[in-house]
Amino acid sequence: MAFQPQLKILINRDEITRAVDRLACEINSDYRDRHPLVIGVLRGCFVFLADLIRRLDLPLDIDFIRLCSYGAARESSGKVVVVQGLKTPIRGRDVLVVEDIVDTGITISFLLDYLKKRRPASLRLCALTDKPSRRRVPVPIDYLGFTVPDEFIVGYGLDCDQRFRNLPDIYILEQ
Repeated sequence: MAFQPQLKILINRDEITRAVDRLACEINSDYRDRHPLVIGVLRGCFVFLADLIRRLDLPLDIDFIRLCSYGAARESSGKVVVVQGLKTPIRGRDVLVVEDIVDTGITISFLLDYLKKRRPASLRLCALTDKPSRRRVPVPIDYLGFTVPDEFIVGYGLDCDQRFRNLPDIYILEQ
């Protein structure tokens, strides 16, 4: 018999909606009269990013970057590779990075360093979820949706080997 994963709800869609509204309000306030470049970290951010930008009441540009440090594994390899780079120049721009989860901090720390070298006017991070218990590299999160426990989570863009991204809530994937 094939493995049947057990899903236990951690954050429901109403809680997610309230968090996205709160984050959008903070970002709208902080970026008033500015025109930020919003960079989504693929693939996990796309659901969160789509909901977030629809609530932003300011001019913005969007680009995406795709990094890899996990592959099909549940643990980061520790080596980060840029799989798809940016198309938009960021020198002198206000840049807001949107990420689904900050876990060990290795990947997002790599990305923030990578972007800083391109001399943006400002650089901030918006993360839907943060798992500080797993942190190996410190990461400054400017806008945070939820702090989550040291469990493997899926749904609302978060995946396990490309599965479960389409779930509207966030679940703990139990073994």
